Amino acid sequence: MHGAEWGSPHGDTSSALWHAGLVAVPLDLLLPFLVASVLVTVIPGADMALVTRQVLVGGAAQAQKTIFGNLAGLLVHGVALAAGLSALIVASATAYTVVKLAGAAYLLYLGVQTLLTSKRPQAGPPPVSAAAPRRAFLQGLISTVLNPKPAIFFLTFLPQFVDRDSAVLPQTLTLTAVHVVIGLVWLSAYARLVHRARGVLTAPRVKAWIERTTGVVLIAFGLRVAVERR
Repeated sequence: MHGAEWGSPHGDTSSALWHAGLVAVPLDLLLPFLVASVLVTVIPGADMALVTRQVLVGGAAQAQKTIFGNLAGLLVHGVALAAGLSALIVASATAYTVVKLAGAAYLLYLGVQTLLTSKRPQAGPPPVSAAAPRRAFLQGLISTVLNPKPAIFFLTFLPQFVDRDSAVLPQTLTLTAVHVVIGLVWLSAYARLVHRARGVLTAPRVKAWIERTTGVVLIAFGLRVAVERR
């Protein structure tokens, strides 16, 4: 009897939070979204290739700035979806093509830059300028904002987990925030793993090989974005 008295108010309180709307997304939609978002996030992509590059070039701190830039780009796409801009971009062939080619060009630029860096001999760690953190953040931000794939992801994937009988805007923003947090945890953990192996990875021959591979991967993603149809 005592256990029932203890457990019942707790369950009622948890249920009341959802029914009162203090938690924007219904639990039966939020939990599947968490699982799906994790699976989508851990799939290797341009963001992980860019983080790998940043760890090798500037260390974990610089990679973290790029991660923050990536996540800020996801927030831009999430807010754009909430405002209806993503639908406009996807619906307009011209707008979609412009954004797609701009994003592809930027990934190609980063890939070529990485390949060129791999050919330069370095006796020690590269110097870090005062502008490096800002540049690292912008690289993550621009590469994500100019990639139309997140816009399509948010437009086609996220609405499946929105309760249309409730306010859509708070649910959209909540799901976006959840996806961003998952991305923060995953990319930060990935950057730390790469950083821990940096002693081996930054050996001249190994570092050059990884930079060439990363450069080729970034170029491949750029070409894929450029030629891929919706």
